[in-house]
This record gives sequence, C-alpha cells and structure tokens, in this order.
Amino acid sequence: GKRSSTTSRCPETLVPVPGALQEGSLRFGEEIPPWFSADDVQKMRLLAGAEVVSKARVPAHGQVLRVGFRAPLGAAAADGDCAAGLCGLAKRPGDLYEVLAFHLDRVLGLNRSLPAVARRLGGRLLPYRYTDGAPRPLVWWAPDVRHLHDADNDQNSFALGWLQYQALLRQRCGAGGGAAPGRAPCVGVAHAEWSRLALFDFLLQVHDRLDRYCCGFEPEPGEPCVQEMLHAKCRNPAELALVHILVRRSAPSRLVFIDNAGRPQHPEAKLNFRLLQGIDSFPESAVAVLRSGCLQKMLLRSLYVDRELWDSQGGSEGLRPLLQTLERRAQIFLRYLREHNLALFRETA
Repeated sequence: GKRSSTTSRCPETLVPVPGALQEGSLRFGEEIPPWFSADDVQKMRLLAGAEVVSKARVPAHGQVLRVGFRAPLGAAAADGDCAAGLCGLAKRPGDLYEVLAFHLDRVLGLNRSLPAVARRLGGRLLPYRYTDGAPRPLVWWAPDVRHLHDADNDQNSFALGWLQYQALLRQRCGAGGGAAPGRAPCVGVAHAEWSRLALFDFLLQVHDRLDRYCCGFEPEPGEPCVQEMLHAKCRNPAELALVHILVRRSAPSRLVFIDNAGRPQHPEAKLNFRLLQGIDSFPESAVAVLRSGCLQKMLLRSLYVDRELWDSQGGSEGLRPLLQTLERRAQIFLRYLREHNLALFRETA
C-alpha cells in the first residue's frame, strides 16, 4: 500500500507555505497525519475554532473551567451541549505539555487520550484570567467518563489500591488464559490497557496516576507528594491508592487517559521505573515507533498541525529539548525492555 513506501524513512516536518490553507489555528494541510482519525480531526477543529457560548465550574477543580461550544452548522445538538460532545476543559497555560501528550499518544498508536489543542481564549463571557492572551490547553470533554460517587475519590472509575493493581496484573484479567475480567481482583479493564498506560506514563513521567506518593523515586521537599504527607505512606503498600484510573461508559474495558501533563523536567537520574512494575508485555506497534528512530520527526510533523502550540514553544527549535527528553526516555525504556526480556503483543483494536 501507499504507507509502506514511507515507513523506511521518517516523515518530514512540513515547511510553512505562504498563503496555504489555514483552518483557525490548525494546519492539517494537504495530507492529514495518518495517526489522526477523522473523529480526532473533527474534535480538534471544534476545540481550536468553535465559538465559546457557555462556561461552568468543575467542582473541586479550581484551576479548570468547562466551556461549551457553538454547535456546528446543521448539527442536531444545541449549543454548548456537553452530552453531545460540544464541551472542552480549559486548563492552565502551564499545562500545555498535556497537548504534547495527546500527540505522543496518537503517534504511538495508543489512542487512549482525549483530543487536546492549544488555544488563546477571548471574549467577555470568560473570567479575565482565561482571556489574558496566553495559550492554554483545551481538552475535549468526554460526556460519559465514569466517576465514583465519592467526593474524595471522584477522579476514579473504581477504587483501586496498589496491591490490588499488582494482583490483577498477575491474573492477566481478560487476556488469553487469564482471569475473568469482572471478578476480583479484576475491575473489567482489559489486561493490555495497563501496558499502554505504563508505557505512556513512563515516557511522560506522569506520577499522579500509578504513583502519586512518589514511591518510585526520591522526591524534592517541595513536591506535592511530600507537602501532602503522601510520600511517608510508601512504607505501607496497603495504604497506596491509584488515581485518575478512568473508563468511559461507552467502552468500560478501555482506559481513558486524562491529566497527562507529566513532567518534562524530571531528571533522568530519577526516572520512575515503578510505573512499569508488574507489566510483562508491551504493544508491538508502539514499541516499533520507539525503535524506528522516527519519534522526534513524527512528533514534529504532528505538533506542526497545532499552530498555537508550535508558535508558543518557539517552533521546531523551541520544541527540540522536549522531544530530545522524550527520545532519551524512549531509549531507556527500550533498554529496560531488553534487560527484562519482556514480550510484545499485537494490538487487537
């Protein structure tokens, strides 16, 4: 097919063409990168260009605002209808790395993160601090994410502790020869999902999901896990809980990755390998991208689409340190894979 001829070399970053077709702040150009689905493109266009017509606070999350968009022409949905997928979360400018995380998720073929773009918001509807001219991440609001009805635990679809998590990994829930996915310790999530999550979180160094207590590295005194007295709990694994473990009602056996800002500045000497603990195999297609030597070029090709992000980071030169960090982490991950002789699995869907 057409794709096979290009896999031997990396995709080139597009050079801006004066007068080229621009769609708001997105530049898909003639050829949409193959890792974006038609649904991704539609949602990215909504987030980047649709008029904001409503706003709502998100309980217990003061730093984010949910915004509703004007419905596209001819759509049956009413303006700002979150249930119809017409909402997004506006986050802090400091969380722009979450947009890069979305592109990494797609380039690796994991497809578990919600679409995200960088956007400068304006207008009189929003509070001033949201319209100060700084680009911020807008993340698509999935209307059917399952939340526990527990004020202390609303960021999870099920209460899951570290020990139960390690137990369900050993049981290979729902995998060939594994335990029934709905029976304890399993929680209904397919076994392969945890591999996708662990790989993603290791590359981004997202601790606030599998290791919010920073048990896998020695945190600095100013870290939230130290300030909130969480790190001290590492001595008692029975007390450790996972956070941001979420599924959608439309696909309850699949994880959905949210809050992916991660830590681009996390030092290489302190990489958190605990995020990989208990995982015995990884998705072959994602590992193939890491081995190809094309990760940085694919990410540049992808990030070029989001002009706000591209320009705010200083283009390819400004993005290079971030991408080099990801590349180094990818190489360290591949070494870990070899040293532990871990298997690869083919994706089913």
